[in-house]
Amino acid sequence: MTGIKILVCAKQIPDPEAPMGSAKIDFENKRMDVSALRQVINPYDENAIEAALKIKEESGGEVTVLSLGHNLDSSLLRKALAVGADRLILVEDPRFEDIDTNSIAQALSAAIARIGEFDLVLTGRQAGDWDSGHTGTVLGEMLGIPTINLARSVKTENGHVNVLKIVPGGYEEVRAALPALVTVSNEVGGLRYPSMKMILLSRRRPVETWKGGDLQVTWDDINGRTITELLAPPDLSRKCRFMEGDAPEEKGRNLATILKREFG
Repeated sequence: MTGIKILVCAKQIPDPEAPMGSAKIDFENKRMDVSALRQVINPYDENAIEAALKIKEESGGEVTVLSLGHNLDSSLLRKALAVGADRLILVEDPRFEDIDTNSIAQALSAAIARIGEFDLVLTGRQAGDWDSGHTGTVLGEMLGIPTINLARSVKTENGHVNVLKIVPGGYEEVRAALPALVTVSNEVGGLRYPSMKMILLSRRRPVETWKGGDLQVTWDDINGRTITELLAPPDLSRKCRFMEGDAPEEKGRNLATILKREFG
């Protein structure tokens, strides 16, 4: 296949749009119980997949989607195949459950080394569960390639990647030689909807599944995330009070009196 080889790193996370009450806090063990939440592909990683598909449409090439974690849902991640990705690789291992940013980048770097040749790596700007926003740039450093973050537009041309990078008050035009890594923001656009035909076809396509032992990774460098303190969400309950008074002016004075008394 002609064109560039694009790798997209996509993370499976609990739905960040789920109601706050769906997650439970386990104070004793310092952990969040999100078992009641449905799993989704990280929205920013979906933006990265969309950016990859646009490059494929314009310049040709191959899009590989790589996901790393524990208890990965292949039926969920097949969405990448349904929208047009060419290859889906899942790296599944219990040792990858709830690991820190540096460890995620270490494992992804080892997985990319096993994949082999690539031209462009795309990630989401951050994950919707922990929102650290570090993994993509740390991964670029580990791969030893130019890294551009916060992209609102990604295009390739003549062995280079051209990026409109978000900065306060506007954007910068940044250009780097391939291979390179770009972290993608939501301004790129949402992931396209798959057709019913592509959904059905994606169910028949093979998904490659690797284990942690298949990677050349130093397990002493893979560390779990340490939570030192957990705080309960603030009480968002509201109270409603109707102002008494025969006229709007009287109701206004009564409201002012209450606000002054209760809030000083």
